[in-house]
Amino acid sequence: MIYFTSDWHIGHNKEFCYGKRGFSSVEEMDREILKRCNEVVGMGDELWILGDLALGEDRYEWSEVYKSLVCRNVHFVQGNHDTDRKMDIYEDEYDFTYHGYSDVIKYSKRKRFYVCHYPTICSPNHGDKIPLICLYGHTHQTTNFYENNPYVYHVGVDSHDCYPVSIEQIIKDIEQEVVKYEK
Repeated sequence: MIYFTSDWHIGHNKEFCYGKRGFSSVEEMDREILKRCNEVVGMGDELWILGDLALGEDRYEWSEVYKSLVCRNVHFVQGNHDTDRKMDIYEDEYDFTYHGYSDVIKYSKRKRFYVCHYPTICSPNHGDKIPLICLYGHTHQTTNFYENNPYVYHVGVDSHDCYPVSIEQIIKDIEQEVVKYEK
C-alpha cells in the first residue's frame, strides 16, 4: 500500500503548531504523529513524506523519527523548512529516497500524481487525457482540497487527524469530489 503525509513539524515547539492539532506539548505531538503513522503504515508499505518532516537543527529529533518508523520504504519531497543539510542526512543516513522538490507517480494505467510540497493547479485532462492530480502539503489546512479543486489534494497531517492517507482513500475522495465539481 502507498501512503502520503506531510508537515509533521517534529520538534516545532510552538503552541500554534501543536496546540492547533490538539496536543498539550510538542513532545506529545511528535509521539502521537509517529504512533499514528505506525498504526497504518507497515514495513512492506511505501510512505511518501511531502516536506517539512522536522524543524530545527536537532539531529537527535530526526534520528528518533527514523528509528521509530516501522516503514523502511520512505520517499521524501523537499519542503520549505527542509534545508539541504537535512536532505543529505535523510538520504544518506536514513536511506530515504529523495525526489527533490517534486516528482510524478504513475499509479495504474489511468492515474498520475504530481507530488510536491506546494499546491499546484492540475488538470483533469493533461496532455494524453490521463488526469494529473497534485498531492501536496504546506498549507496546514484542515480540508482535503485546495480551493475546492478536486485535482489538488492536501495530504498534510492537519487534514487527516495526524495520520498518513492511503492512495486508495485519496482516489475515493477525489472521485467523490469530482462528481460535486462537475455538477
